[in-house]
Amino acid sequence: MIPAGAASTSRLSALACLACMYLLAQSFAIGAAAQRVPRYDLIVRHGTVVDGTGAPRARADVGISGGAIVRVGDLENERAASEIDAAGLFVAPGFINIHSHASPDALPTAENMLTQGVTTEIVNPDGGGSTDIAQQLADARGGGLAVNLGAYIGFNSVWSAVVGATDRRPTDEEIARMRAMIAAGLEQGAWGVSSGLDYKPAYYAQVEEVVRVVEPARRWRTNFPNHDRLTPETNFSSQVGVAETIAIGERTGLVPVVTHMKSQGHEQGKAGGLLAMMDAATRRGAFTAADVYPYLAGQTGLGALTIPAWAQDGGRDAMLARFRDPQQRARIVKETEAAMDARFGGAAGVYLPAIKRELADIAKEQQVSPGEAVVRILEQRNETGIMRFGSEDDLVKILEYPAAAIACDCGATLNTRQHPRAWGTFPRVLGRYVRERHVLTWEDAVRKMTALPANTIGMVDRGFLAPGMAADVTIFDPATIIDRATYEDPAQRSEGVRFVVVNGVVAVRDGRPTGERAGRVLARTPHMPSRPMNAVTAPRRLALRGTLADGSRIAIDVTQPAGAARAKGAVRVIDTHCAAVFWAGELGVLQTAPRWASVTGTTRATRSAEPRAFTATVEQADPFVAGGPRTITVERQGQPALSGVLK
Repeated sequence: MIPAGAASTSRLSALACLACMYLLAQSFAIGAAAQRVPRYDLIVRHGTVVDGTGAPRARADVGISGGAIVRVGDLENERAASEIDAAGLFVAPGFINIHSHASPDALPTAENMLTQGVTTEIVNPDGGGSTDIAQQLADARGGGLAVNLGAYIGFNSVWSAVVGATDRRPTDEEIARMRAMIAAGLEQGAWGVSSGLDYKPAYYAQVEEVVRVVEPARRWRTNFPNHDRLTPETNFSSQVGVAETIAIGERTGLVPVVTHMKSQGHEQGKAGGLLAMMDAATRRGAFTAADVYPYLAGQTGLGALTIPAWAQDGGRDAMLARFRDPQQRARIVKETEAAMDARFGGAAGVYLPAIKRELADIAKEQQVSPGEAVVRILEQRNETGIMRFGSEDDLVKILEYPAAAIACDCGATLNTRQHPRAWGTFPRVLGRYVRERHVLTWEDAVRKMTALPANTIGMVDRGFLAPGMAADVTIFDPATIIDRATYEDPAQRSEGVRFVVVNGVVAVRDGRPTGERAGRVLARTPHMPSRPMNAVTAPRRLALRGTLADGSRIAIDVTQPAGAARAKGAVRVIDTHCAAVFWAGELGVLQTAPRWASVTGTTRATRSAEPRAFTATVEQADPFVAGGPRTITVERQGQPALSGVLK
């Protein structure tokens, strides 16, 4: 090994540096062979790895150190401080829920999510949540996290904060304020701009106004998940709502995400048409994604999607005042019933979980119409309803769609009277739609729970089970995994998730939460674009050489052949004096998008033979640097990041 001091007194040529690297590699190999102490914090042995890429599953061990996956392969001769025997089990990346309504008071335990295999939640969906993302995440971190947590910046919250609850047109100054709030949320690490245009008062925003407010996110190359707006003017058409989501995404340069996708009410049986619209947009160059849960009913505020928009104008107090006017009340009741008929098949499609009553039974008991029953309930209190909306055939088509991720429209909760999806979504897909019905393969279902949602929102170091990725791991029994939650008893814990690892720490052992709080706050950076997944059948390559401003030299030549789950090649960083050298020991996944690429792996450094995780991200035309030059960012486990313009 060449001492740093000696190197500082005499510049080494590039050839000498390469020779230095070769000798170091030999010494590391000898040192590793002779090592007797544990090299890993945790080894998961004897499991069947389903790695998130969609590639065929394979028998392998997984080595974890410092909160990262550092090796996947045969670790028979290696030692760890702790081990998990996964014989007969599937070992997958931790599941990522990109549509989370997690309650802050439940995040320190997150039992309902961990026992589904979820390790990451992205909150503020449907346009809601705080507009101060930094403070929201800081507060969550302060209470402790059982799972990882990220957040969207919500269009609805921004609109409400500036425009208020009234149906009116914003001024240019107000548009500018909202644009600044969207940009600030993204700068604070938001994973996209969520929206719920079906909810008031965001419902009142015109498409052109939505585009103007959201457009600052274009530079961030992020995503626009939207709860589609269904209006009485279109007879509550899902097709019109999906078309609007796609149009906003295309016009703002964002990835439109049709969130908790469905074909509702009178449009049941037409999911194929919705998917065809998404395909057409993707062919036009506007990649369009979706998320879906495996149920034929949703849950939201009883009046949110039933009481007509004009009656909600101005907020709850104004709505209650209209209820007291006999003429307006009669109109509201009539239009509420029309909405329920078109969207949920009438009163028979509405169940109130908090009181465990059917709306139709309440109306019959009170001897009033269903619309009048809704108005009477809302006069007393805000109530949530479970709304039945769809058909099994539509659900299957959406589940099968390649760009539809699994997300539960739920989150960490202590509430035991709500939708069963909060306890059962992910195991239900695996047990019912993979093992029992063969709608999806194990590999594709896991991909839809891990790498697909990660790519959709822009993550680079989660979603795959590969060297260099964060050590979020879900280990489940394919023979027994299933949901047990029902509408009548929604808080029954799912079965089959045996172990869950969050950032290298065991959060579920033998099916029971351990109480660990190893979750982290996850913030998106400018170099994490939303993107379609690379097909496992598509070969890809990243090759470059360059020098940073400090004189450090970067050399990368990495390929991922068609059908391969892992990349191969070389990643080297050498400083001006050859005093600091690292190169890839093992590579993980190479991810590519237009003018962008990222690769993970493990490094070997001059002062340690221990593998350490790294992520290298390359921008061929960085939109956040003047002139759009080529830049690189190398995140190294336990070491300062390297970043800058490549010359």
